[in-house]
Amino acid sequence: MNSILQQYGSQFLNATLEVISGGLINQTWKVTSGEDCFILQRINENVFRDPHKIAANVRLMADHLKAISSDYLLVSQIKTKAGEELAFNAEKGYFRLTSFIKNSKTIQVVETSEQAYEAALQFGKFTKTFSRLDISKLNVTIPDFHNLSYRYKQFEESLLSGDQQRIKACTAEIELIKRHRYLVDKYNRILSDSNFRLRVTHHDTKISNVLFDKNNNGICVIDLDTVMPGYFISDVGDMMRTYLSPVNEEERDFQKIKIRNDFFQAIVAGYLENMRGELSKAEMDSFIYAGLFLIYMQAIRFLTDYFNNDQYYKARYEHHNLVRAQNQIDLLAKLIGQESQLNENVLK
Repeated sequence: MNSILQQYGSQFLNATLEVISGGLINQTWKVTSGEDCFILQRINENVFRDPHKIAANVRLMADHLKAISSDYLLVSQIKTKAGEELAFNAEKGYFRLTSFIKNSKTIQVVETSEQAYEAALQFGKFTKTFSRLDISKLNVTIPDFHNLSYRYKQFEESLLSGDQQRIKACTAEIELIKRHRYLVDKYNRILSDSNFRLRVTHHDTKISNVLFDKNNNGICVIDLDTVMPGYFISDVGDMMRTYLSPVNEEERDFQKIKIRNDFFQAIVAGYLENMRGELSKAEMDSFIYAGLFLIYMQAIRFLTDYFNNDQYYKARYEHHNLVRAQNQIDLLAKLIGQESQLNENVLK
């Protein structure tokens, strides 16, 4: 990586690199140069077709914080000696360098409701902090990423052009997806409802995208690649999808899937700590819908990819994406089953 690091200055001549695992998209290294530490990432251009859009978004946010004299901790990229936001190598692609936040850690799996609260607090704080940013200046880094109508259309197309043998064996799953089409209809209504505001939205609110201190208190949000204009349902929904159940989409024993009420209450309390005054009544009334929206969309994406012979999500065994889809369908059903009860926690 010398050709990359040297673009940042001579102080990196004798730097050491340590691979950091856990990320699914970008490659990441911890860089140590003397007493200073940094994070180096190679941006996956198969996912992010224009890395400059990511860099421009982060610079826009950093400039906004400076303009409003905010002390919010934003992990932004360090410029190269040439003043570029990203380093480039013709063979290896685009890289970014950021500061390493000392005495910080990431958590890969949410284990306590306190962790869920801290994460939700940080994601709510992130969106609230940038509530006055002109989102028309924010780039879309992955078009249609959380566009439920688009995902449903992909599902319908897969029924026509996908693997017919797999499709015939999944009549129950297809029926369940079609039965919940009303979730797409509500999403379409949201798009034209002035009570739902486009905001600076993270779009990938898994627990590993929050930095914690040694006492498990949240420090800040990281991994800003998917920051785009969006609706609150994307961030709240992804927290519900990944925090509520003690097992994730890889679990094959669906009896282990359940909705943990205390974790739901933690998401509500943490997110609304900063966002209660920001959300309209219509948005507050759709808090549970956020979870249904994201879980349903992920079920669709897994099932669509299964019908398309596993082109997007890597399958480690036969029918892997079908299991993932069934897992999410089960999680969706269990959240629907507790919808009325959980809604009382939001409206308190």
